Amino acid sequence: MADIQVRRNKKVVQKCYLSGPVKESDLEMVVSDTVQLALPPGSTAVIVKNLYISIDPWNFSMKKDASTLPLSVITGYGVAKVVVSRYKDFRAGDLVLGTTGWEEYSLISDPNSLIKINYPDLPLSYYTGILGMPGMTAYIGFYEICAPKKGEFVFVSAASGAVGQLVGQFAKLTGCYVVGSASSDEKVNLLKEKFGFDDAFNYKKEQDLNAALKRFVYRFISFIMHMNLR
Repeated sequence: MADIQVRRNKKVVQKCYLSGPVKESDLEMVVSDTVQLALPPGSTAVIVKNLYISIDPWNFSMKKDASTLPLSVITGYGVAKVVVSRYKDFRAGDLVLGTTGWEEYSLISDPNSLIKINYPDLPLSYYTGILGMPGMTAYIGFYEICAPKKGEFVFVSAASGAVGQLVGQFAKLTGCYVVGSASSDEKVNLLKEKFGFDDAFNYKKEQDLNAALKRFVYRFISFIMHMNLR
């Protein structure tokens, strides 16, 4: 029988319950005891080595209540390489994306949640953005649900986020007039100067959102993409 490989596992854990926006001091990197890169006979799990992790607000939104213990590994969407597999659809060396841990190695008990990456020549980091969950959310929400036409007006809230910025760019590619809102002047400048929005405003400086929309959008808004203001 081949020797079982043993590794130490670096993890990012949440040290305490959250009462507001997450701070660096709420997190800690720890090195766990050794982990065996092996699975018992009869298992259908896989062990992956994580390569890229997407840092998103939802990573912490589920850890603000007392039912979630601190010092647990943070979970998130990421790209990983299969190290050991007893699942019929994956082999060692396969690249996958899906929900994993903020750690070097993760045991995935339900590999059905993983998607095999069939185009590994593309930059793997793209699969945490435009080719991953943010891209799918933006694409389906914009093209399949809103389905706007050229010349229509689109407003995107929280437009500088991973999904919002893609929605705005999809809208521009379609030929729409696009206005976005964000939570800081820096983000507003980013929307206009880098992401191609026609206009944008800082919603934290606005007393009346309706008045702001009238000021920035001089025609009827055809679609509003609400990305959950943060």
